[in-house]
Formats: sequence, C-alpha cells, structure tokens
Amino acid sequence: MTAPAYQQMIFVNLPVNDLAASKKFFTELGYTINPQFSDENATSVVISDTIVAMLLTKPFYATFTKKEIADAAKTSEVLIALSAESRAKVDELVDRALALGGTPSGDTQDMGFMYGRSFDDLDGHTWEIVWMDPAAVEG
Repeated sequence: MTAPAYQQMIFVNLPVNDLAASKKFFTELGYTINPQFSDENATSVVISDTIVAMLLTKPFYATFTKKEIADAAKTSEVLIALSAESRAKVDELVDRALALGGTPSGDTQDMGFMYGRSFDDLDGHTWEIVWMDPAAVEG
C-alpha cells in the first residue's frame, strides 16, 4: 500500500477590523472554525480540506510584515476565487454573504460554461465564487 499523495494547502491570511464580527460572518456562511489555531488574535476558518482563511487582527497581522496594511475597503490587495459545485451554489453563497453584511463586488459573469459572482466581506476583501462546467474543463 502506498502512502497518500501530499496535499498542498493554502492559508490565506487576511487582516480584519473586528475579529468577532468576521468570525460570525464566515461561520454563518457555513464554514467551520479550527479552534486549535484560533485565539484572541486570529481565527482559523476552514473552507475545505486544503484551504484555510486565517483572519488576523490588524496588530497581529502587522507582526508578519514590514509593509503597510492595505485598507481593503479602498484598495484591492487580493482577489480570492473559490470554486462552487453548481451555478445554484454560486448564487446561494453570494446571496447569503450579502444578507450577512457583505457588499456586491463587480458584475455577474455568465459565459454559459462558466458562471461567477463576487462579494466583498466585512473588511472589503473580495471573494469571487465561480462555477465552471466540468465538460468545458475536460474538453
């Protein structure tokens, strides 16, 4: 029996203004919190087995960089794109984010084989949710 293949992970570190509000926002979107890597300075939001968003208070985030922290409400510092299993799931997640206080970001993109919408979270970080027809990906 061979050992399972290594699964590379991504940890997206995001500075937030209000850690408790951001934690509530993402848990109400349906994501879970990993308490092992969460405390008063950071919350580990488990998006999938290989994707984790680390929400960090701005003072804690500042300990990891010498650069000025971007104000994501005014400056685009990153576009985070997540896949969804269907067009309906794209709409479901984005509509829920908007109902929880997120704001629309950009226009809906519908190319037939690919469909996407985006929102800005409570701190202005842009999340793009995209579905692509598996037949288009394979072909």
